Amino acid sequence: MEVILKTDIKGLGYKNDMVDVKPGYGRNYLIPQGFAVLATPSNRKILEENIKQAAHKAEKIKTAAEEVASKLEALTLEIKAKIGESGKIFGKVTTLQISDALSEKGIEIDRKKISINSPVTGAGEFEAEVDLHREVKSNVKFVVVAE
Repeated sequence: MEVILKTDIKGLGYKNDMVDVKPGYGRNYLIPQGFAVLATPSNRKILEENIKQAAHKAEKIKTAAEEVASKLEALTLEIKAKIGESGKIFGKVTTLQISDALSEKGIEIDRKKISINSPVTGAGEFEAEVDLHREVKSNVKFVVVAE
């Protein structure tokens, strides 16, 4: 079953992508939630027209995302966490903490666009991937220090 996505869905695609999904997933989840529409000929024509009109705006968004990506590459965030005597962290470092640390530096990024690559088990330096645009992804380094 082919559907046109109306929003970005992690692991499936980005807004205005045509993707193949299983019929049950499309009919029972994506379409009722408003995340997608059926890829009928009329909806495809509407999609093509929307893409033509949004091409100029999309280029501006992409260049802005590239600027943010260059800022992120140069940054190293400091995340404070409670660490036990054995060197292991209590709890875990979340994408919300990284998002808050970025906002303190003046860069607003939604926590849903951040994913931590490796499990954070203790103090040290780690990396998180930030999905800024469908063509622009960046890594941000963060250091976990004891509180």
